[in-house]
Amino acid sequence: MTTFLRLLNDKDKAEALYTTSQMLRRGESEPRVFEVAPESFKAVPGAPFAYWVSDAVRGIFEQLPAFETEGRTARQGLATAEDFRFVRTWWEVNVTANNWSYLAKGGAFSPFYADIYLMVNWSSNGAEIKAGICQRYPYLNGNAEFVAKNTQFYLRPGIFQTLRASCLAPHLTPTGCIFGDNGTQAFADQGDLLWTLCLLNSTAADTLHKLLLGRAGYALYRNGTLSRLPIPQPETIDKKTLTNLGQVAWKRRRLLDTVEETSHAFLLPAALCMRIGDYDPPAIEAELAIIQTEINDIAFDLYGFSDNDRAALSQTMPGELGIDDDSSAYNEKNVETELPADHQASLLSWAVGVAFGRFDWRLATGDRKALPEPGPFDPLPAKSPGMLPNDTEPFHVHTGILVDDSGHPHDLTHLVEEVLERVNMPVPNDVRQWLQRKFFTFHLKTYSKSRRKAPIYWPLSTTSGSYTLWIYYPTLNDQTLYSAINDFLDGPTGKLTQVGNEVTALRIKGTGRSQEDEKLFEEFQAFELELIELRDTLLNIAQNYHPNHDDGVQITAAPLCPLFVHKSWQKVLKGTCAKFEKGDYDWAHLAMNYWPDRVREKCTTDKSLAIAHGLEELYVEPPVKPKKGRSKKVKEA
Repeated sequence: MTTFLRLLNDKDKAEALYTTSQMLRRGESEPRVFEVAPESFKAVPGAPFAYWVSDAVRGIFEQLPAFETEGRTARQGLATAEDFRFVRTWWEVNVTANNWSYLAKGGAFSPFYADIYLMVNWSSNGAEIKAGICQRYPYLNGNAEFVAKNTQFYLRPGIFQTLRASCLAPHLTPTGCIFGDNGTQAFADQGDLLWTLCLLNSTAADTLHKLLLGRAGYALYRNGTLSRLPIPQPETIDKKTLTNLGQVAWKRRRLLDTVEETSHAFLLPAALCMRIGDYDPPAIEAELAIIQTEINDIAFDLYGFSDNDRAALSQTMPGELGIDDDSSAYNEKNVETELPADHQASLLSWAVGVAFGRFDWRLATGDRKALPEPGPFDPLPAKSPGMLPNDTEPFHVHTGILVDDSGHPHDLTHLVEEVLERVNMPVPNDVRQWLQRKFFTFHLKTYSKSRRKAPIYWPLSTTSGSYTLWIYYPTLNDQTLYSAINDFLDGPTGKLTQVGNEVTALRIKGTGRSQEDEKLFEEFQAFELELIELRDTLLNIAQNYHPNHDDGVQITAAPLCPLFVHKSWQKVLKGTCAKFEKGDYDWAHLAMNYWPDRVREKCTTDKSLAIAHGLEELYVEPPVKPKKGRSKKVKEA
């Protein structure tokens, strides 16, 4: 027998070691001390030092079949080698285009359900990605499958576990998704996925998985260890019970996502969902905790954990699911007075989306009913339930441009206030100030996922920020900047025309200008110069600006960098411009607009770039290098 001391949960390791050693010498009972025969470790594949559980728990690996049996498997997926080039958030691109597929990749703790917010360029079965991988890693000798792994499993529904996590807590991946290398995708017959999902989300499975890893804390969850995880074969009644529990858990977790405006499940912001629907986070979390307890009890029985083993595990099991204090503090009463800050910001953000024609305000008034809830394996929709359906009259008709200009028919502030009034929500006194100072920061954070920054409402401003045109990225085209100039700056009703008229009128007064007139004269002159600069900058950019949504938000916004006043976003775009000019992003469609000769030249030696620009005829396949053979020494006669 060998003695092991388990001091992982003690902050003062030295003191804990001293105290435990003293108790061990005195023969006193100490729960941190384990006496284990080393040969018992062989019951667990790889023989890790899994000393903290009983022989019976280690013996489960010998009694039950591994996950990689009976039609089940676990696989690692796609590594693009250039995520910035090939991966987008789903709101950046045309999701109905054949060249983009959803990508399950990493993510936060979210058992049972998680939204898939990334897409990957998988056109022609990933031809561009595969060519890019081979170009970047010549030692692969053209074998891109070394990185683009297990493509035969792509687009199938499965169970995804992120690579780095504190516990085994996978979620379902619906039909039509590719899975990335930053995690493991498990597969089984579709009829078995939900009950298998429940078992993998149980404390019993997590415990056994950590035995395979030889550790109990934060771990890496790879397909190799999941493949060796033992899985019981439940009776029909347990399968049915677990399947039902898995479906309810999926639905309840999805319900929590219906207030996230970047989610495929989005319906309405929290302030409106709580008022008109069954969105009650504390109640949902409590229900999920009960479901988790039921799953744990069934799993412990199926795996054969004794009462003593369960009691030992309960000391290190995670607590009940947390409850959002902001949500519990929120109730229908304070809707009419003051919303929590995050709910207020989300409500205003939604109202901006309604003004631009992204979201449907009628869901908040009951004039339109929500779509039926999808099933766990249904393909993801092109639009969330809260978005405005195609061929539907928007709240406000516009050309993709709104403006911060009081009194203007396309004034964003007025439209946001009108939306709030329409859905019977209080209108804050500082909407314009919030839009000018805080909204883009909130929006940028909300629309940034997996290290991608992808805001869709773009504030293009004068140097001082005194005048702002809001551009809606999804409707952006090569005429948008000209429309901004012609419809908002120049022309009979343009802002520059109006300000120019004011300057002319005050100039005509000459020496008859009062002190107040002089002040206004100076302000209008400065404002006019800023507007002229804005117009000229837009005009200069527009001449070669042919945006393509496949390039993504960051690339597409980069040429407009001088017109963004938000410091951190401007810094991102400046860095993008520098790399653009250097040639790092010659795969982008915009690169062909600005540097066609350079890009075409690269296409002759880079097959991936040639595919990206539809110029495969320019690519010249390099000659095959002869294999070097061993030279034979000639024997002297």
